[in-house]
Amino acid sequence: MGARTGAEYLRGLRERPREVWIHGERVLGDITEHPAFKNITRSVAALYDMQHDPSLRDAMTFVSPSSGERVGLSFIQPRSQDDLRRRSGMMKRWADYSGGFIGRSPDYLNAGLAAMAAASDYFARNDPRFGDNIKRYYEYVREHDLCLTHTLITPQVNRSAGPARQADPYIVARVVKETDAGIVVRGARMLATLGPIADEIEVFPSTVLKGTEEDAPYSFAFAIPCDTPGLKFLCRESFDYGRSHFDHPLGSRFEEMDAVVVFDDVLVPWERVFLYQDVQLCNGVFAETNAVVHMAHQVVVKNVAKTEFIFGIATSIADRIGIDGFQHVQEKLAELIMTLETMRAFLRAAEADAAVDRWGVMTPAWAPLNAARNLFPRLYPRMIEIIQQLGASGLMALPTEADIHGPIGPLIDRYLQGRNVDAYNRVKLFRLAWDASLSAFGARQVLYERFFFGDPVRMAGALYTSYPKEPYKERIQAFLDQVEQQETATSPVADGE
Repeated sequence: MGARTGAEYLRGLRERPREVWIHGERVLGDITEHPAFKNITRSVAALYDMQHDPSLRDAMTFVSPSSGERVGLSFIQPRSQDDLRRRSGMMKRWADYSGGFIGRSPDYLNAGLAAMAAASDYFARNDPRFGDNIKRYYEYVREHDLCLTHTLITPQVNRSAGPARQADPYIVARVVKETDAGIVVRGARMLATLGPIADEIEVFPSTVLKGTEEDAPYSFAFAIPCDTPGLKFLCRESFDYGRSHFDHPLGSRFEEMDAVVVFDDVLVPWERVFLYQDVQLCNGVFAETNAVVHMAHQVVVKNVAKTEFIFGIATSIADRIGIDGFQHVQEKLAELIMTLETMRAFLRAAEADAAVDRWGVMTPAWAPLNAARNLFPRLYPRMIEIIQQLGASGLMALPTEADIHGPIGPLIDRYLQGRNVDAYNRVKLFRLAWDASLSAFGARQVLYERFFFGDPVRMAGALYTSYPKEPYKERIQAFLDQVEQQETATSPVADGE
């Protein structure tokens, strides 16, 4: 089949209805026409269509080693730095389409799955079948250009107790029983972003299991179609309110939706199981296969695109209302420039220092990516705060598209123009700034970036404990020893006095 078009992606959703609940009702009929999903499915479709732009063919796709078809470049298992840079360029084009506001575009999990498949021996340690399973699954997803979601986190019921010590042992998704056909899973996971409109869902471990016998039923990794019987998606409120692209330029296009996933005795076929009941292997899967590195590579590309977009909004506001000459405004814009150049530097360093890992995959340097994924959650809320500070009251004095075209249009034309722009385009810019910084959609983006890779405190702890500290401590000790030696060499005793 090879790289899909947007129409083929949409047709796949129509042909495979899944159980999705939102606003108290089950989605019946064509999900691509439901008000909560119509716009985002078309935005995702636009990403797939980019693969078929004749001018972008080599930038968006590569020749499959198994079928000879053109397939999405995010599936490539890089063997050289050129492969890595090509993949990065493809990811940047997708991220630029949404200004980085589709955080879980399909390339994120595609890159991770490609890394896992290259490291199939890791899964084979658990069971030889599982090594074959992950390789076959990667090829299947690549050749059919499927859109994946994933779910990692256990429900927020009682964080002071492990999965087996909850009030109900089936709150957290766990294996109920084994059958000849596969494993049966019951319970819940969160948080499947893009889940209701994905083709398949990866269910992988994320929290550190303790390795006790009671953790075994919660230790697994598998993937299944989103229309699997018993699989349910419980969605939050939609932040696409059905308004025009003028009124809600981001929320009306890029509301990717988050969902709790419920497994109501879901049968997972053995051929879709990748890890099972081995806590150590489950805990190490992302790090040992380098999947987390390749996923972080996509994230930092997205962060560059998002920072560029936010800087563009901020500097446009300053220009159009004539505040760009004030030093305190320039200071804030310079802060955004520093953030942008920092993210670009992390990305460049990760690609420049890439090396082939033990699985034969050209892998970006982890240290700069790890620093970037720890830093960006702290910088993004400040970026949004700067938009709020620059926009100020202008983010509240915001007529709608209907106002502009209604009877009071002439008043808006007169009183809401900018220094060098008419009222229509000034309001259009400020509605974009509002949607990025103050709307429900914008607030969700802040929360999303804060916790993109998990608890920032635990992430910082992991960064500290894994970072090679000994060379720096040895350098300090050598410096102290050098000072002591110099003092001894120049002392009166040493001079023979």
